[in-house]
Amino acid sequence: MRWPGVLEAREQDFSPLQKRAGELLEEAIDGLVDSRRREGERLGILIRQRCEAMRGEVARARALMPKVIEGIRERLRQRLSEISEGLDEGRLEQEMALLAQRLDVDEEMDRLGTHLDEVEAVLERDEPVGRRLDFLMQELNREANTLGSKSSDVDTTRVAVEMKVLIEQMREQVQNIE
Repeated sequence: MRWPGVLEAREQDFSPLQKRAGELLEEAIDGLVDSRRREGERLGILIRQRCEAMRGEVARARALMPKVIEGIRERLRQRLSEISEGLDEGRLEQEMALLAQRLDVDEEMDRLGTHLDEVEAVLERDEPVGRRLDFLMQELNREANTLGSKSSDVDTTRVAVEMKVLIEQMREQVQNIE
């Protein structure tokens, strides 16, 4: 491949040594470009693998939610039954609905999925994508943090921690992408 500007002067004005130096420079540039392309492909594979693992964690968190809500409901009922025998079931259900709403992580799970879709779409672009991916890592981290802060059981906390580990692994790889 000929790189613009490398050999702009007329070739007959170059000595054989200058011509060979220009050819070697072009070969070196071609090698560098090929090497960066291959590295980018390998990094893309690693990031896609982490995205797939993140999707598994999102699915795991979604599957945990009914059990988590039911566990909270039972613990609350037990505590309230210890306090009062004449418990108003209607009021308890209202309080449970409010608590469930505060603990609901469906929105975070949806945003995590959307951000993961966008990461994979960005990886398909044939342009510099490092900054965009870095931004997406921040967004993924924000959602994982929210999941962790809403967590009320150890399993959901483990999911949030695993997500943060995966996001950090992706962030480290993204730092090497232009």
